[in-house]
Amino acid sequence: MITHLDAEVGRLMKVIAEEGLSEKTLFIFTSDNGPSYAGGSDSKFFGSAGSLRGLKGSLYEGGLRVPLIAHWPGTIPAGTASARVCAFQDFLPTLCSLTGIESPEGLDGIDLSGTLRGRPARLAQRPPLYWELGRHQALLHGRWKWVRQVSKQGAVQEELFDLEADPSEGTNLALEHPERLAAMRTLAQAQRSPSALFPSPFDEELASGDDSD
Repeated sequence: MITHLDAEVGRLMKVIAEEGLSEKTLFIFTSDNGPSYAGGSDSKFFGSAGSLRGLKGSLYEGGLRVPLIAHWPGTIPAGTASARVCAFQDFLPTLCSLTGIESPEGLDGIDLSGTLRGRPARLAQRPPLYWELGRHQALLHGRWKWVRQVSKQGAVQEELFDLEADPSEGTNLALEHPERLAAMRTLAQAQRSPSALFPSPFDEELASGDDSD
């Protein structure tokens, strides 16, 4: 599948080059989740997540953090790399900026066009990134990552990681930084709102204003 995908992307890029459109075309290649355990994939054998914890469906970095390749001859400096944290909600404001279209109001994403053009001075502050899946929650804010899991019996487990020092999320700092833990928990609650289409076990907490464990 990977060989086939690689060949097809190559065919597409060749046609665009033949039409003289390479410098007018931005290619973005990424994934919506970390490496999978499904479909016969042996992510453990291949070390697909590297040193990161978790796979697809996990709210640890192995399930969330993925590479992003951007190719735009004449605009994106070749051979460069950026550690800029981004997410799919950033694509709309970024593409609006690149095409000269006013970005809609009320978006959660930020404009990454400065990053693509190699202009770090223009980087906007990264708003918190929030994830929720079943009874699991996670929040990334700066260097800090908060993970909360609630069992069906109501047992709560909270973890706090310093990703700059511990990208593998091996050391839980919740007990060492109780104020930071409480701040991250409160910030996470502010990121979410109930959905009638996708009810969550956390909706009741939001309605009651209870952000304690």
